[in-house]
Formats: sequence, structure tokens, C-alpha cells
Amino acid sequence: MEPPGLAFTLWIFAFLSVPAAGYPNGKVREACSSMMPSHGHSPQPSPEHTIWVNETEFRPGDHIKVNLSGPVFEGFFIQARNAENLAGPAVGSFMLAEERISQLLTCGLVENSAVSHTSKSKKKHVEAYWIAPTDAPEHVQFLATVVEKYKIFWVKIPGPVISQPNAPPLTTSTSITPENLPTSQPVYHLTKSFNASGCGSTKFCIRNPPKCDPGAAYCFFLSFKQNNHSVLIEMSGPSEGYIAFALSHDQWMGGDDAYLCINEDHRINVHTAYLTGRTPPVLDSENGLEDISWRVADGLVQCSFRRNLRLPAYKGRFNLDANYYIFLADGEASEGLIHKHHHQPLITNGMYNVTDSPKDVGGSRSPLLLKLHASLMFVAWMTTVSIGVIVARFFKPVWPHSLFGKEIWFQVHRMLMLTTVLLTSIAFALPFIYRGGWSECAGFHPYLGCTVMALAIFQPLMAGFRPPPHGQYLMCSPPPPTSLNYDFVLTTVVTMFLGMDLPALNLPDPWDTYTMIGFVAWHVSIDILLEIHSYCLIRKVEVIDDDRIQILQSLTSAEAEGHTFKEIVLTIYICGNTAFLITFLAAIHQL
Repeated sequence: MEPPGLAFTLWIFAFLSVPAAGYPNGKVREACSSMMPSHGHSPQPSPEHTIWVNETEFRPGDHIKVNLSGPVFEGFFIQARNAENLAGPAVGSFMLAEERISQLLTCGLVENSAVSHTSKSKKKHVEAYWIAPTDAPEHVQFLATVVEKYKIFWVKIPGPVISQPNAPPLTTSTSITPENLPTSQPVYHLTKSFNASGCGSTKFCIRNPPKCDPGAAYCFFLSFKQNNHSVLIEMSGPSEGYIAFALSHDQWMGGDDAYLCINEDHRINVHTAYLTGRTPPVLDSENGLEDISWRVADGLVQCSFRRNLRLPAYKGRFNLDANYYIFLADGEASEGLIHKHHHQPLITNGMYNVTDSPKDVGGSRSPLLLKLHASLMFVAWMTTVSIGVIVARFFKPVWPHSLFGKEIWFQVHRMLMLTTVLLTSIAFALPFIYRGGWSECAGFHPYLGCTVMALAIFQPLMAGFRPPPHGQYLMCSPPPPTSLNYDFVLTTVVTMFLGMDLPALNLPDPWDTYTMIGFVAWHVSIDILLEIHSYCLIRKVEVIDDDRIQILQSLTSAEAEGHTFKEIVLTIYICGNTAFLITFLAAIHQL
């Protein structure tokens, strides 16, 4: 969406910077054991890069210079291991020689036991110093993984073997061949689209929109079917990047068990990840999934896989026989980098056990409390505030008679503005109740929302300083209430424009911005029409003499003319506002 004007500028400033997942920063601790990048591709067979050291022997405490060089590459990962057990843990620690392009990582229990890149910058040569530990094995071999680009990499490139003095010859060696490199789970092609048969009877299904056909181009679909101690999972949705689901103990992103099907050049790679906070997912190098199948057709990404109910050997995998909220999301992916989801993920309305009795459920991409927040703000701004301002500005001479001791126009205006304060106060509290505090991810909207709330409270306080009818404002008096009303409306307009674009509200895009622009134009048009009408009436006043009271009486008499016209315009205005309001409420609640 590209909303125009101020809203677009603020939206760009607040939301366009989207983090991406992957390993361009070299934080690859998940690959400490396998040294295999989680790129979903197979490594290249013949290494083009070499490792060399400045010594052939070492003693505990020695510093050995290690060099890696070859054709231009982006990423690297260097370790030293026991040459007699290359599948074992890292040995010794490293010291950096070039802090700009390399960094230290801790693998297992050994601090600084690996060296990796700090960015995707192009490089041909890296250097580091290996520090021999006191409990070093007799023979040590250096290994390196090199990434030329995302799909082209080499794993466990063998380097030289160095030995302690008087160590016996190396008699056993674990050769590193493509056969014993880490490999991905076999992947098969789906021959046809998923179907919803069995949903609610033999398998647990989540569909959005509800009851949609998994083969439809607009349908997001997720199903779980238990078979003894494993569960077959099917996932489908319209996306050119990725689709994903996560199991969560609450309705917030973070601390979740996630599963992603990533479309890379019309090939699907299935990954698992453990989500921490609102940071991008870090893909696991090993996932414990079986029977992986996939299909890309008709704009849909579809994948299926099987996993055991319990995977205690895999960190971050939840047991499937428990209750969870279930998230379903989609977004863009490029060169293996996972970008923020397009819109608010679908979240089930309650916690479910997918291995319990089969159900066919839906969910919501917009939490109920946030829907109520938006609804109340729309009601307040599209009815009570806007109508209250029009009445105060143009209907004093139209409704001058008293009602309960005050003029009718004033009673109507006060009732509308007090209703605005009540609705705004309730709406203001709902996001805090939902979020449990302040949200750092909503851009400028919450800050302007606090300003709107302050102005709403300031309204009745200002009314207490209002001088009596026909009285004069003192220089120390606050500004007229009508002026404050227009400040209130203007601030609310900007706040609403920003709020409509928040993913949690899930309004149609860009329909919401254009419709709001239409409403603002409608309000301004009515205001201008009534201003022109009042000006035309004043022009009819014939000033008989210079007596100020008589001039005021003449103005009041002139403005009192055309009552019928003003009342018709107000009726049309209220009907128009109501139509806009119903349209927005229907979109919010997807009626």
C-alpha cells in the first residue's frame, strides 16, 4: 500500500524498516556441530578454498596462525577438532587477527572455539590464531565451511593436521566425503492439492476464511492428523515467499515452536525454528521432520511433513499432545532470508490440542480488544466529535431556546462531547489491557493516541472556564472550546490514519486510506457549505447605525434565517457520517 500525504510519510518512517532472518551476521551457533548452513541446499562436492597454518607441531598454550583463502566468498566458519574424531566437539579457542571481518563464537562448552564472518562483505582471505588448550588431543585438524553465496557453499573443508611433539603417528583418520556430510531429509513432490475431507472428523483443521477449499487461491489451510506416535501436518496458502505456523503458550510472538515452508526458486524447503521475542526466526540446522513433501502451483505453496508427538532430542520442539494457541502466517523470502509477515498472523481464538478430538476451526487476524478499540474510536470521531463541532459552530441561532436551563444547541453539544470523552477513555484503555503494557511496535500511533486522550480529558476541564453566554473571553482565559474541538479533530485524523495501517487491525488495503480520505473530504465539504451559507446571511445585514448592540442583534437575526437549510444539511451530514461509520465497522468485524 502507498497511502498519500502525511499518513504515508509517517507510516514509511515507522514501519518500513523490517528486519530479516538468516546468517549474514555470522551468528551461526546452531551449526556448531554439523558446520552445515541451514540454507536448504546441498553443499558443493569439490572445495575451492584452502586452509593452511604456520606450524606443524604445537604445545599447550601455543598460538598457531590459521589462514583461509580462495575465490571470493561471503561467509565462513572455522573450527579445530580432534583429528581422530572429527565428529567430536571443537578443540581449543581462537584469537582474532581481523576484528572487522571476523568474530568469535562459543560452541558447546568451549568459549571462543569457532571463528565466523561478521557480514556478507566480499572477502578472499581471513586469518585467526588458534590457542592450544592444556588438554589438547595429540593430533588436531582444522575444518572450514565457506559460503560463496546462499546456494553455493562447501562444508567441512579439511585443513592441515598438526600434532604435539613426540605424538605417535596418526593411524586413524575420519575422511570427510559427501557421503558423511550432513544431509537434508528426502523431499518428495505432492501430485495434487490438499483437500478438506476429514476436517472435524478425522483431522484437526484451521482454515481462513472459514470453510474455504485448500485448493482455492485465497485459502490458508493447516491440518493435523495423528497416527500412533506421530502427526501428519499439511500446510497451504497463497504466497510467493513462505507460509508458516507456530505453536504458542500465549497470543504473543516469542517463545514459540515454528515450522516454515520457504519457496526458493519454486522449490520448497521445510525448516523449524524457535521464536524468541519479535526477532526474525533462526532456522534450525536439524529438525527431526520426516516424509517431507511439497507442491507449488496456482499461486499456492503447499507442504506436508510428519513429526513425532515428542522430540526431546531437539531443543525448541513442543510436545504436540498439549494445548496451544496456533499462529498461521505468510510473507516474503529472498535468498533464504525470512522477512516480516505481510499482515497480522491468523491466531486461533482459543488454545487447542491438535491430537485431541478433531475440530474444524478458524481464527482472527485482528484481536477482539483491538477491534473494539478501533470501533469505539470510529464511533467517537465520525459521529459525536464531528457532529458536536458542527452544532457548536453553526447552530447557536438555530436552537436558541432553553432546555433544562441551557440553550438546546449547548445541551446537544455538551452531550456529544461528554460521550466522546467516555468512548475515547474506554477505547484508550483497551490496547493496554490487550498488550499488558506499552507497545514498542506500533510506531507513532500510541503516542498520538495519548495526545488524543489528553485533549479529550482537557475538553470538560475547558468547559469549566467557559464564560457565560454573550460574555467576553479574558486575555488569560483558555481558547474557545470550538477551537480546541478542531485541534482535537485534527489530531484524531492523523492518529486514525496511522492506526488503520497497523497489521493488528487487518483492514483492507488500500481501501481503508482512500475511504478515510473520502470521509475527511465529506466533513470539510459540509463545513465549507455551512460557512458559505452563514457568510451569505451576514452579507444581508444592513447596518443602520454604529450602535454595537444593534449590529449584534442584526447579525443574530440574519444567522437565524435559513434554519430549514441548516437542519437539512445537518440531517444529510449525519446520514453520510453514519454510512461511513457502518462501512468501517463492517470492514473491522468483516461482516
